[in-house]
Amino acid sequence: MSKLYEKILNKSAIIGVMGMGYVGLPLAVEKARAGYNVIGFDIQQKRVDMINKGKNYIGDVNDEELKQLVSEKRLRATTNFDELENCDVISICVPTPLDKFKQPDLSYIIQTAEDISKRLRREQLIILESTTYPGTTEEVVLPILLKSGLEVGKDFYLAFSPERVDPGNIRYKTRNTPKVVGGVTSECTKYAKALYENVLDAPVFPVSSPKTAEMSKILENTFRLVNIALVQEMTKVAEKMNVNIWEVIDAASTKPFGYMPFYPGPGIGGHCIPIDPFYLSYKAREYDLHLMLVEQAGQVADEMPYYVVQRLGDILNEFKKPFNGSKILVLGVAYKGNIDDMRESPALKVIEILERKKAEVYYFDPFVSEFSLNGKSYKSIDLDKEVLKKFDGAIITTAHTIGIDYEYIIENLPFVFDTKNVLKNFKNRENIYVL
Repeated sequence: MSKLYEKILNKSAIIGVMGMGYVGLPLAVEKARAGYNVIGFDIQQKRVDMINKGKNYIGDVNDEELKQLVSEKRLRATTNFDELENCDVISICVPTPLDKFKQPDLSYIIQTAEDISKRLRREQLIILESTTYPGTTEEVVLPILLKSGLEVGKDFYLAFSPERVDPGNIRYKTRNTPKVVGGVTSECTKYAKALYENVLDAPVFPVSSPKTAEMSKILENTFRLVNIALVQEMTKVAEKMNVNIWEVIDAASTKPFGYMPFYPGPGIGGHCIPIDPFYLSYKAREYDLHLMLVEQAGQVADEMPYYVVQRLGDILNEFKKPFNGSKILVLGVAYKGNIDDMRESPALKVIEILERKKAEVYYFDPFVSEFSLNGKSYKSIDLDKEVLKKFDGAIITTAHTIGIDYEYIIENLPFVFDTKNVLKNFKNRENIYVL
């Protein structure tokens, strides 16, 4: 038994987590909770300072648990990457965005791999957790680490284990969500599997290669994109036929087999679903494959904010109001309900389109107090009766159920356009319009 494997099993291994964002911080907390000593690495000094003071900035992390782990010296953070040498295990949890041409941007992964390679030593396990296209671990990360002169599977170990974070999900957190692991060699898989079996209260599923693990994650989110896009297309047809798409979905959901519900909205948000499928289509082109279904689904999703603004315009016309000069209240700018995460939020595109149409746009979000868009600053307004009376209408773009009084809003506005079906229990209200 190697020293590293023994350290993993007896929890004496020091674990480094690179990137203290929505994936990295919850992962660091779970590893510290399991009994490991954890060092969080980040380039943002503000994040590091907050962690070291026991202050939380991620909704899915328990404030008291973080404070306790820091006070017990189980978890600390630093911007000093030289401390990577002290880590026995290093998890990479850095962003993997798309560039403006919707091409994968691996610059964060590449830079992180370079930072590790300069300090790589024998008896270290490196686990890439950032979502990326199949082949990244072996084709991008491994060659960088091999520049150290060490041999994978013998001197150091490398695996891929995709993150499965769902912000705001009360039922499934990092701790109880099954984990897929795939190593470059069987020993690499063995080490990564042992680690997560010590950390999680959920099954660990080993696969034959990093590429398999990478593709499994891409499949999960591409599946969701394609099905959401299908429902968005159905929404447009249903509207033309004067059919309530939400009732259609509820009816279809009564089938106990062969169907699972997906729902429409103003678009698709978050860091996964709008991005991950394009990593797959990019890689497929290397093999002369054009993933038409995936790319069409992305196009349908991209068009949805324009469609909901068009529907909003139809409603304004009923009130003999043009977009130009109308005061519109946007209800919710987070990409999903009851969280503060705005990444890829379709509400931002809706606001951008409304601004181009010369509407006066304001917003309310109980979780997001302010943000900037295209150089303009926005602040969440106070919802009192006198303020609401100045608006021509509102559009619900986020399904918040906490911190917002819909009854009060409905009573004091000419109309509310609900793109998320959060007002389904408000029956027989003539001023409610549903997507």
